[in-house]
Amino acid sequence: MEIQTIKKLETEALKKSGTDFTRLGFALFFMIAVLTFSFLSNGSIPNNMFLAIAALIGAYMAMNIGANDVANNVGPAVGSKALTLTTAIIIAAVFEAGGALIAGGEVVKTIKKGIIDISAFGGNADPFIWAMMAALLAAALWLNFATAMKAPVSTTHSIVGGVMGAGVAAAGFNIVSWGTMGKIAASWVISPVLGGIIAATFLYSIKKSIVFKDDKIKAAKTYVPIFVALMSWAFITYLTLKGLKKIWPQVVDILNIIPLVSIEMSKKPTFTTALILGFIFSIVVYIYVKTKLTSNKTTLKNNKDSVNTLFTIPLIFAAALLSFAHGANDVANAIGPLAAINDAIVNGGISSKASIPLWVMGVGALGIALGLALYGPKLIKTVGSEITELDQIRAFSIAMAASITVIIASQLGLPVSSTHIAIGGVFGVGFLREWLHLNDTNTTIEENISTIKDEKQNLNAYTSELKTLELKDNKTQKDYERIVTLYKLIADEEKLIKSTKKDIKKAKKVEFVKRDAIKKIIAAWVITVPAAAVLAAVLFFMIKGIMA
Repeated sequence: MEIQTIKKLETEALKKSGTDFTRLGFALFFMIAVLTFSFLSNGSIPNNMFLAIAALIGAYMAMNIGANDVANNVGPAVGSKALTLTTAIIIAAVFEAGGALIAGGEVVKTIKKGIIDISAFGGNADPFIWAMMAALLAAALWLNFATAMKAPVSTTHSIVGGVMGAGVAAAGFNIVSWGTMGKIAASWVISPVLGGIIAATFLYSIKKSIVFKDDKIKAAKTYVPIFVALMSWAFITYLTLKGLKKIWPQVVDILNIIPLVSIEMSKKPTFTTALILGFIFSIVVYIYVKTKLTSNKTTLKNNKDSVNTLFTIPLIFAAALLSFAHGANDVANAIGPLAAINDAIVNGGISSKASIPLWVMGVGALGIALGLALYGPKLIKTVGSEITELDQIRAFSIAMAASITVIIASQLGLPVSSTHIAIGGVFGVGFLREWLHLNDTNTTIEENISTIKDEKQNLNAYTSELKTLELKDNKTQKDYERIVTLYKLIADEEKLIKSTKKDIKKAKKVEFVKRDAIKKIIAAWVITVPAAAVLAAVLFFMIKGIMA
């Protein structure tokens, strides 16, 4: 028996190690392919080997972004069973890569969010290149570690910490814009709190207007089109602002073809324009969904499960659009420093902005998609099911929070993390569930407390009667029979009181959010910037020692 058990364990271990080696093989093949391509295509450039190594690190960083950050976009949809894990990975990979390549931008700021002052390098390209390489590698290593620990962290904060640490190591503490760093530290609180509040608000609104109604299907036909229209309004606004900067001129040309539509050309979409486009789109969506639900001949059961199914398709669209916008924006975390290194090596100087060659954008797009496919499932499961239980309505609320929070924060000039928003949304719906459960059980708890009081009165009465009978000198047969009955009644009362007290404790202790997950994730958030900074500083000195 023991031999068979050992053989089964060996078989499982070999199967798992085989899968791990296959994943590692694909990852290494991609990085080596990027290294080789960069080296061969830039053969005429001095320091082309250094650029090739930087490209390899950029590929490694892109895969880590795919493995860690993309889970926030599709995790809730997978956790709610709206998408299978395989389907979610395919959709996210396609839309992440599409967002990066189509709308990723032709120019990125080489120093993310103005963390350091590049004038401190005195125009010396070498230490700048070393610092960018150290920042990129440090951020990638930290993300790799966080993914292994199943902790969703901010890739933006990782690269910010890397740039800050490498900058300090290269030119001292004065190089850092501490005001900007203060805002980023504040976002550790702002992002999850905003995401949690908005997600909880939407979830409560859906429950109040649909789920808590006696006729859920009638309420759903009235309110689901409104909620889906609001989602489309938020997502088109979000996508216009965050994902269409590169192709905005072409979008304006297309819109100007439409009669009576004339949009003034601007370098990037304005908030007002994004809101108007979103509103127009939302009206179309409302009419379509309303018509679809009204004409639907399928008989839906009057329960929560049927209501959940109505949010499945909108949730799939939300996952795809979030992935597209994420690819358009966060690809810069992987290729921003790489583009800076490429610009510094090719032009022999330092620039605050750098154009992105197509091959560099391709490294970021393909790396994110590959990282998601190979190592994304671990974090997708964490976000989707290991913090709190999700259904389609809860996942829909989290998706809404992700888009609306980014819109609000961008207009207020607040730095927020998409990771922190999404996880905050998951926490928000989980804590709302706990609050609603506690309210539902308050009546039961009060009834149980009242029951305990009544049973204690009975218990006291039985105990008093028993003492009286036991002290009686001349006991009759009926007295002895009553004493036996009283002992049984007292035992039953004590058992009932004990059981009722346990029920009260259980009702009060119900937790829909796993506290261990909260502690681990928050700890990872807090140490992301300093951990990446320290690691980047160490790597900078190592690179400097090797190159000097």
